[in-house]
Amino acid sequence: MPNGTLQTITLRKTRRLLAGHLWVFSNELAQSPKGLEPGSIVELEDMRGNFLGTGYVNPASLIAVRILSRGRGKIDYAFIKRRLEKAISFRKRFSPPEALGPKGGTRLVFGESDYLPGLVVDKYADVLSVQILTAGMEALKDHVINALDELLSPRAIALRNDSRSRLLEGLSQYKEVVKGNIEPAPVITEEGISYEIDVLEGQKTGFFLDQRENRAQFAKLVSGGRGLDLFCYSGGWGISLAGKAAGHVTFVDESAKALALARKNAMLNNVPDKVDFAHANVFDFLEEKKAAGEKFDFIVLDPPAFAKSAKKAREAVKAYKELNELSMGLLARGGLLATSSCSHHVAREEFVEMLREAGRGAGRSLRLLDLRSQAVDHPVLLPMPETEYLKCAFLAAED
Repeated sequence: MPNGTLQTITLRKTRRLLAGHLWVFSNELAQSPKGLEPGSIVELEDMRGNFLGTGYVNPASLIAVRILSRGRGKIDYAFIKRRLEKAISFRKRFSPPEALGPKGGTRLVFGESDYLPGLVVDKYADVLSVQILTAGMEALKDHVINALDELLSPRAIALRNDSRSRLLEGLSQYKEVVKGNIEPAPVITEEGISYEIDVLEGQKTGFFLDQRENRAQFAKLVSGGRGLDLFCYSGGWGISLAGKAAGHVTFVDESAKALALARKNAMLNNVPDKVDFAHANVFDFLEEKKAAGEKFDFIVLDPPAFAKSAKKAREAVKAYKELNELSMGLLARGGLLATSSCSHHVAREEFVEMLREAGRGAGRSLRLLDLRSQAVDHPVLLPMPETEYLKCAFLAAED
């Protein structure tokens, strides 16, 4: 669409945008964007009329504009295809070759970090799981689907547009297979471990690819013993441990569907004799084990994002502390804990301080072996701290 036909929006505050951030908040605008079509393409300028970039607008959102380009030009099929090609090229350069192979699983597009705000694309073997989170990207949906099909020729493309964040954008929630057939379910291989992916009904887009490197590294630290995979979902951590290093793993989740998928993955990797399953609330499960005086050689604690907003951060930290304190108390001498937070509203420093307090509460002395983040296919855009969300700590209890 020619630049001459685009609405121009003036910013009264430009500092964050000029520093590389891709969001423009409504209070940074010189005028109200009301009346503009949600998702429509706009150009931005400062109070002196200097051009700042091209993006899409949503007058109903606190994030009024998201930047697509620092230059002028059409936001069309060719633009989307070029952006996708660059995102795929980045993974080819930095991700393990296995992740991009025919049985690999990887995040191909990570929203703002790939300069495609509001878009997530995950590859599960020969199936793509696509998540569109904003009105602007919804308007570009057909370009996204067609370009992905042209570039990758997947067996199937599924839309996982069931995120609650779509409601904030005035969008409906839905799930749809827009190309091919997702049956049989795709099976990916990660570090020699196989996982069946539930593309339409699984959590997020089907699997937690962001923990790939953390799972592999923790498995190198565990040597035999008995442990727990808490909030296990489909068993990503525990199956890896059972298949490589652990003596026995108990999978704990409140979701019966999640445990059923974890059982499938245990069978898929020929480790059913090394695992068992507990359909339980994790807080209650840990309290029961504490009361029984049980101890474990390793524990994986990978809870959901308790802080869905900045207002919920303090409440989330309290919940994380309780879980970590209980888990630390259950560690055998010399035991290992892999503990995570996937909420970007909880900062890394706050996460570490929470772990210190949990250790004090549990009366345990622990060493921090490693403090890690999300996998390389979830890159952090340096000017946007919002793109860094995952914290993963490896701790060792006193011998």
